[in-house]
Amino acid sequence: MLKGAIFDLDGTILDSMFIWDTIGEDYLRSLGKEPKENLKETFKTFSLEQAAQYYRENYEVTLSVSEIIDSINKMVQNYYKGVVLLKPGVEVFLEKMKAENIRMCIATVTDKHLVEAALIRLGVRDYFSEIFACSKVGHSKEEPHIYREAQKHLGTDKSETAVFEDALYALKTAKADGFVTIGVFDIHEENQEELKKIADCYIDDYSKFDKFWNSINK
Repeated sequence: MLKGAIFDLDGTILDSMFIWDTIGEDYLRSLGKEPKENLKETFKTFSLEQAAQYYRENYEVTLSVSEIIDSINKMVQNYYKGVVLLKPGVEVFLEKMKAENIRMCIATVTDKHLVEAALIRLGVRDYFSEIFACSKVGHSKEEPHIYREAQKHLGTDKSETAVFEDALYALKTAKADGFVTIGVFDIHEENQEELKKIADCYIDDYSKFDKFWNSINK
């Protein structure tokens, strides 16, 4: 029986992946440097700290890691504070999860203050007891640390704790570590068929709560 849920943010509950499509190149160009590669692909599994270190090591950016992260956050903060929206059906889905007494929190690559700003503006912050960010945990989602910390906070067993992710690499991490896995459709993830295969449940429409609930608790 499901008792806990760990939600990714971008592409899972927020329709916000478009922000990260060009931010890697945009930031570099703001420093007067031209990208030598597709940074969106390079940074696909990176935390912000890893991306900042990559700039330092591969593009001779002399700013500190924290300075780079602060600059990137300043570039994207207006989107989180005033532009991005919930994916369709998310608020009702969360309300139904709450009615089933499911404990919920966030595990995300995005820095916590940006997450707070978006969730408060959109009226859904109170559904989540805590927000865990890779920058604070110190590991990307290629490793399970953030999910383990979130699970410990929720106080639920792994077998009763679902990880909601739109990114294949992150869902693979959660799956390999023994969590219940929920794949969430987002157009920015190209490997939808593989996502469906490894997920214990797949959501392509948040309005189908009953279908999800029956599937995950069968």
